[in-house]
Amino acid sequence: MDALFDPAPGFDQPIAVLKHCHDRIRKQIKTMQTLLEHLPQHGADAQAQSAASAVRHYFNRAAHHHHADEEEDLIPMLQATASADDTALLASLVPQLLQEHKTMEAAWQLLDLQLSQIALGTAAHLSSTEVQTFAELYTAHMLKEESHIAPMSKRLFSPAQMAMLGQAMQQRRGLLPVASTPSVNLADLRIDYSHASLSETDVLANPTAQFNKWFEEAIKADIAEPNAMTLATVAANGRPAARIVLIKDVDQRGFSWYTNYDSRKGHELLDNPHAALLFFWPELQRQVRIEGRVERVAAAESDAYFAIRPLKSRLGAIASAQSMPVPNRATLEARMAQVEAEYGDQPPRPAHWGGYRLVPDRMEFWQGRPSRLHDRIEFLLQADGTWLTQRLQP
Repeated sequence: MDALFDPAPGFDQPIAVLKHCHDRIRKQIKTMQTLLEHLPQHGADAQAQSAASAVRHYFNRAAHHHHADEEEDLIPMLQATASADDTALLASLVPQLLQEHKTMEAAWQLLDLQLSQIALGTAAHLSSTEVQTFAELYTAHMLKEESHIAPMSKRLFSPAQMAMLGQAMQQRRGLLPVASTPSVNLADLRIDYSHASLSETDVLANPTAQFNKWFEEAIKADIAEPNAMTLATVAANGRPAARIVLIKDVDQRGFSWYTNYDSRKGHELLDNPHAALLFFWPELQRQVRIEGRVERVAAAESDAYFAIRPLKSRLGAIASAQSMPVPNRATLEARMAQVEAEYGDQPPRPAHWGGYRLVPDRMEFWQGRPSRLHDRIEFLLQADGTWLTQRLQP
């Protein structure tokens, strides 16, 4: 039989590692197909036992790592980075891929029992129908990933993101040593801003386009969660509140995020549908301030995004009455278990959960400069839909 292992690419090429995993999956499937021819003639001999053991070892260990790489790291990273057509493609494709993982796992369990008996030499039966079904499932699944997910990852991910993905994959396999935490000198925390400048001639004419330009540069700079933003709201009694949320979409309509409509911020936005957003990227010495009115996104958009969230996050959206008191952690976990038992892996989007969009009428781009003479360029929306651009004093 063919050799089961080829030299693998390094984790500095994580997409190539995932493709190598696909190649190994194809080899394991070919081994099972060869076993279908071998067993009727030779039974569960030493060669068949060795082959069955190798196939079981791969699909009971390495394949699980591979699926976890995709479900826990690759796909969430793509969802956080993608926009426009890529976001729409992921909304359609990701639920299929995640469901196929489960279907393939169920098909594997049927084969695993047969292969375990072959590996022990106690039986020589391997179902050709189940091998064929398993092979067809995986072949179609890998084709989707290699046609869409891998090219999108290569196109969208910065070198820093590729490094993060490779590190996560190594950690999953126990290959990455724990890094020591450097000591911090508080005197070093005060810095002089000198990385870049921002002039009226530097900024793009449209503030959303300027934001997207800076956001892409923040991703390339390997900033931790560049999509994290402070959302500030004001209650009916005039008291402000702020919290960190994650931006999920930016287009000419505005800036979108998703949350519980019955949460504190949801009630405050109901009373006062105006808010402010703040992005702060200290490594680039930049911040972006955005103000405007807030509206709910269309139900179809909320449905599409809810469908591509990780299963536990979808269940959590149903289980948690966000911002309401709870007696203890055990009560919350019991509610989560109840929801999981009720809905399984097909939880519907609850009516109290969905998206908001801030439609900006003011945006300010702040670039740190030496001696605290920072650059501040403000965009103000005019009545005719155009933007007025002006410099503000630091």
